[in-house]
Amino acid sequence: MRPTTLTHNGGPTLQIAYHIGASCTDGERLLKSLLKNADAFSQQGIKVPGPGKYRRLLRETIQNLGDSDPAPDTRDILLDAILDEDSASRLVMSHADFICVPRRIFDNGNFFELIEMKITRLRKLFPGDEIELHLALRDPATFVPAVFQKVKGATLAEFLNGMDPRDILWSNVVHRIQAIAPEMPLTVWCNEDTPLIWAQLIREISGVDPLTKITGGFDLLNAIMSAEGMKRFVSYLKSHPPQTEVQKRRIIAAFLDKYALDDEIEEEIDLPGWTAELMDELTQIYEDDVFEIARMSGVNFIAP
Repeated sequence: MRPTTLTHNGGPTLQIAYHIGASCTDGERLLKSLLKNADAFSQQGIKVPGPGKYRRLLRETIQNLGDSDPAPDTRDILLDAILDEDSASRLVMSHADFICVPRRIFDNGNFFELIEMKITRLRKLFPGDEIELHLALRDPATFVPAVFQKVKGATLAEFLNGMDPRDILWSNVVHRIQAIAPEMPLTVWCNEDTPLIWAQLIREISGVDPLTKITGGFDLLNAIMSAEGMKRFVSYLKSHPPQTEVQKRRIIAAFLDKYALDDEIEEEIDLPGWTAELMDELTQIYEDDVFEIARMSGVNFIAP
């Protein structure tokens, strides 16, 4: 059971949950679902502030910090700015670009080269607090085209900086996170699975009591399923309440198979050299990579 009355002003340890992305993995939609529950979560000491409270603030603080240690009062100054109240047990912050903006994902031909530096500095801001990391993965076959769309004024080759897309391994990123911050619990999931695990993601990132009723558990489904399909889905759940989480996910999968909006789930990929054969190869590498991550010690992998 999580504590509910810890204070941050010079007081006991605070739990801080960072949802660090990755880019193009439904991060903003997930944050909106978390914010829908902010008032209810607050009653348990869990604070989900709006992104305007911390994104620019943390980015500028980290940039100004450099490799130096922050002033002793930096933590309390940041928390006073982020939190509206003095009492909190857990703070949830989300930003797909916590590690880096899309154009820097392949700096120097390395996948998320900046991750060690950014996590080290995020930790320095809140010394002594219990920090958790939450990370969504995505198949490089669609991840690279999606993030490349956000990069202006560069060719694909310039964006990749010599990185062979076949060498994009999320397991490498996870290993590096564990090496730099072994004390930080790490939760990982696949973006391709999010329609099936959306409600669990809200619970995992917020750390809310398992019996707490949440709002927005079907937000993503509502965006990718036809209106008729959602109506039938909700009606079916009322008349056939699932007895287990596995059963509920099977029902979701069945309705998605029949009522998913093609425009929302199918992507048109048009990149030079991005052939169907290459995409199939990247997907196979990704599936093998995910299998390895799911078996890693110390990783909380959320499977559908």
